[in-house]
Amino acid sequence: MTQFSPGAGCGCKISPAQLRQILQESLPGSSKKDQEGKDHSTREQRAKGTGLEKGTGDQRAAMVDRSNGAIEFPQLLVGYESCDDAAVYDIGGGKAVISTTDFFTPIVDDPYDFGRIAATNAISDIYAMGGTPLMAISILGWPLEKLPAAVAGKVIEGARAICSQAGIPLAGGHSISISEPVFGLAVTGIIDKELVRRNNSVQKGDLLFLTKPLGIGLISTVIKRGIALPEHMETALRQMTRLNIEGPRLALLPGVHALTDVTGFGLLGHCLEMVEGSGFTARIRVEDVPLIPGIDLYVKENCIPGGTYRNYDSYGHRLAFSTADNTVTVGIPEGGTLQDSTLPDVAQKAVTAGVPEGPTLPDPVKLLLCDPQTSGGLLIAAHPDSRVVLEKEFGAVCIGEVQ
Repeated sequence: MTQFSPGAGCGCKISPAQLRQILQESLPGSSKKDQEGKDHSTREQRAKGTGLEKGTGDQRAAMVDRSNGAIEFPQLLVGYESCDDAAVYDIGGGKAVISTTDFFTPIVDDPYDFGRIAATNAISDIYAMGGTPLMAISILGWPLEKLPAAVAGKVIEGARAICSQAGIPLAGGHSISISEPVFGLAVTGIIDKELVRRNNSVQKGDLLFLTKPLGIGLISTVIKRGIALPEHMETALRQMTRLNIEGPRLALLPGVHALTDVTGFGLLGHCLEMVEGSGFTARIRVEDVPLIPGIDLYVKENCIPGGTYRNYDSYGHRLAFSTADNTVTVGIPEGGTLQDSTLPDVAQKAVTAGVPEGPTLPDPVKLLLCDPQTSGGLLIAAHPDSRVVLEKEFGAVCIGEVQ
C-alpha cells in the first residue's frame, strides 16, 4: 500500500511554514482582505447573513462580534491560534469537549496495521490535551479502481480494534473516491475544564520529558523502499500502535504545565510550538534524546524522509546548536543572528559556542530531531519536582529544560 503514498504517515503533512501561511490567509483581517477595504458597517449590519441577527439573547451573548466583522466564541477555550493538538470547547458545569481530526496516506503495507496506526495517531490528540476520548468517526478516501473494497475494510477493522482498546466506539464516518488512499479519524473527547493541558503553557525552569523514542520517519521511509530490517519494522509497529493513554493521568499532576504529542513536525518543531510566544527558549540535550536503536544506519544510507527537510527549512532559523555541550536551543527570535543582542542569554551562548557557521544544526542532529513522527510520544513540560514520578511511573525521559 505504501506505493500509493506521496509521503509516509505524518511525513506527508504540509510543512509548518506553509501551514502557517494558510492559517494566516484564512484569518479575518488578513492583509489581502485589508487591502480590499475594511467593513465599517454597524454591528447589526455585520451580523446579517451569519444567522446572528435571528439568534436568541443567549446565542448573541455567546458570539462576540469583532471590529473586523469576525465572530468570536468565548466558550472556545483552545482554537487553532496556538497550533495546539485539538480544539477545546466549554460546555458548562466545569466540563469541556475536545475535538480533533487526523488522517494520512499509508505508512505500512498491511491494511489492518495501517488502520491501527492511523487510529492510534488520531486518538493521541485527545490524550495530548489531558482528555479522555469518547467516540470516533472515520475519514476514508479510497481508489477503488486500484485497491479493492475488502482492503479498505481491513483498514477500518484495524482502526476499530484500536478504538476498542481505547474504550470508545468507531461510530460512523464518511468516505470518498480518490486517487490515493487516505484514512484517519475525527475524535471527540471530554475533560474537566481546569485539567486542560495546552501545548504552550510552559513555565520558566520546567524540565522537558519525552515518552517514546524518535526514528519513525526514518523507518517508515526504508519500509517504503523495502529495505527495513525486521526488528525495526516490529519496533516501529509496536510504537505506532501504543496509545498515549497516560495523558489524562499526566493532567492530574499539578507539576505538569504543558503537553503535546510529537508527530509530523518532529521533536524540534513541536518543541518550538511549546515555547512560541512565551518569551522563553528550550534547551534540548542531544545525547539524552531517546532514539530507536540502530536507526543511525539509515541516516548513513541517506534514507531521509522529505518531511525532515521541509521541517528544518520551516523552522531551522529558530534553532541554534552548541558544540560545547551538544545542545540545541529552540525558540530563537525571528531574525535572530549571532550579533543580535536581543537574543536571550542562553540562545546567545548557544549560537556563539564554537559554531563558526552560526545556528546551523549538524546533519546527524537535524536528521534525527526533525524526523517526522507518526503516533509519536508525549512531550511534557513539568516542574523539576515532578521528575521522579514522571521517570518512574510514566517511563518519561528528561531531554532538556525551558529557560
